[in-house]
Amino acid sequence: MKAITIQTYGGPEGLAVVHMPAPTPAAGQVLIDTEAVGVGGVDTVIRSGALAAYGFEKGFIPGSEVAGTVTAVGGGVDASWVGRRVWAFTGTGGGYVERAVAPVDETIPLPAGLSTVDAVTLGSSGVVAHFGLRHARFTPGETVLVRGAAGSIGIMAVQLAARGGAAAVAVTTSSAERGERLRRLGASHVLDRSGEGGDQAPSYYDVIIDVVAGGDMPSFFDRLNPNGRLVAVGAVGGQPPADFGTKIMAAFRKSLSFAAFSAATVSGAERRAVRSEQFAAASRGEIETVVHETLPLDAAVLAHRKMDAGEVFGRIVLTP
Repeated sequence: MKAITIQTYGGPEGLAVVHMPAPTPAAGQVLIDTEAVGVGGVDTVIRSGALAAYGFEKGFIPGSEVAGTVTAVGGGVDASWVGRRVWAFTGTGGGYVERAVAPVDETIPLPAGLSTVDAVTLGSSGVVAHFGLRHARFTPGETVLVRGAAGSIGIMAVQLAARGGAAAVAVTTSSAERGERLRRLGASHVLDRSGEGGDQAPSYYDVIIDVVAGGDMPSFFDRLNPNGRLVAVGAVGGQPPADFGTKIMAAFRKSLSFAAFSAATVSGAERRAVRSEQFAAASRGEIETVVHETLPLDAAVLAHRKMDAGEVFGRIVLTP
């Protein structure tokens, strides 16, 4: 089968097309003929070498979510999975392939009205946005700022906050055009990347969902209400400064909170339940999936260049 591997960590040119034997599902796994592969921000961070300390080596296959049809099952897996259209989480990597293996516990059947392309646009991002808001203890009537709202996680956070009864949903983004698209998805105020602009926007927020992190993250503590909570659900802008906590301590009397959130801390049963609900909602048109572009698997280098350049609104999907 064809696969994309990281031959050299750094720029997108380190990705290469290789041919390798198709995998065989082990006990508890399914084998999927992939029709769609989501390109996530974490894929570009891994490829850049920023997570080298975690032991990623040459030949690593990026990609964590795929959708397609189950063609075989491993030991202990009900044979009725064969022939089903599914979305699956492959783990930290293993998704940029023509045939993927995934744990059956991380595999969700797709409703008839949802395409495989839409599934990999929603599958991971929707869960992160949902539980990220829950981690922030968001309640109806509160004000929310989504920092880095043009990616798939940010887009879902905007929609879920608006549907959840937020008093205001502000977004940071890089252009007026993106801002207007986010307004159509539920944003009520559009700010620039620094959090400025938006004449009618709140000055302070109860909840900030931060997909970016990076060097500017500490300045957003200044935009929290008393008892405000900032939750980092990603770090596409890199790690924040080592001393970012001094901002919280300097505003001690405001009782501000910071948390990092990973969906890995949520039980599998909860993740499956939310994914199934969101897939059904998307199939009914209640949640919008935003696909920036579909590209062939061979074009993974181009996909990562677009991601690195900040050109992507929504998600790029690779189609084997």
